[in-house]
Amino acid sequence: MENHFPGGVWPVMLTPFTEDNKVDYAALEELIEWYRGEGVSGLFAVCQSSEMFYLSLEERVQIARFVKQKAGNLPVIASGHISDRLEDQAQELCLMGETGVDAVILITNRLAAKEDSDQVWLKNLERLLEKLPEDIKLGFYECPYPYKRVLSKEMAGWCADTGRFYFLKDTSCDIENIKDKLEVCRGTNLKVYNANTATLLESLRAGAAGYSGVMANMQGSLYRKLCEDYASEDLTGLSDRLTICALIERQVYPVNAKFYLQEEGLHMQTCCRVRDAGELNRTAMEEVRMLRRITQRMKEEYIR
Repeated sequence: MENHFPGGVWPVMLTPFTEDNKVDYAALEELIEWYRGEGVSGLFAVCQSSEMFYLSLEERVQIARFVKQKAGNLPVIASGHISDRLEDQAQELCLMGETGVDAVILITNRLAAKEDSDQVWLKNLERLLEKLPEDIKLGFYECPYPYKRVLSKEMAGWCADTGRFYFLKDTSCDIENIKDKLEVCRGTNLKVYNANTATLLESLRAGAAGYSGVMANMQGSLYRKLCEDYASEDLTGLSDRLTICALIERQVYPVNAKFYLQEEGLHMQTCCRVRDAGELNRTAMEEVRMLRRITQRMKEEYIR
């Protein structure tokens, strides 16, 4: 089987908002160009970093269509099914497929309640697949909200064997779980992209396709370097430093990422729907500025 989705860095895209809480499409277009300048391989639109649970269905569909139109030669994937009922999810996913994105990504926690077994999850997945056109390429995202459902080796293997899935954004932060997935996905359409920096280098060595995580919104080109050259250079030092830098995820995300991009010169407000931008106090802002200075020095060292 052949998967044309490139390995490398797939940022989980932010959604810029205007001060009156509308989607800021001018800033979104500018953001797409910033990602392109960082050398990313593709774009993951309408995900948790996009604040998808706080976007209307119309906004989710429009954002995905806009990103696909503006992305040029960059492939675009998108999720955005946030409903509880499978019938409503099928509608959301079909509408997303009609935007022309290269794959529609299923959220793993939407297919069963937290207390439900993996068998219930698989039965619901089968029901949902019956409602989706067979020509839509699909993927998975182990979204942490409202709860995280990590795929087991058996679940990942079942999905890989269908031939319908192409992209798996892994958030397990567990290298053994990742290696199990890589084992059952080998030779199938399904590629695994790690969202966790601490396990990224080891997962790449084990066969992961790349990185799809929060820090690509700030350090995309450094993650590209790691993904492209880990096999030909000793990049342990880069991996170590990126892992420590990634601790800023525990700050006021995604407000801090929008502030970082402001510092990069983008015309993006720090307004968010999921967090109060006011939570990013002066000390937090200075920490983001420090991160940016560290990032610049790392670029000078590793990207020649």
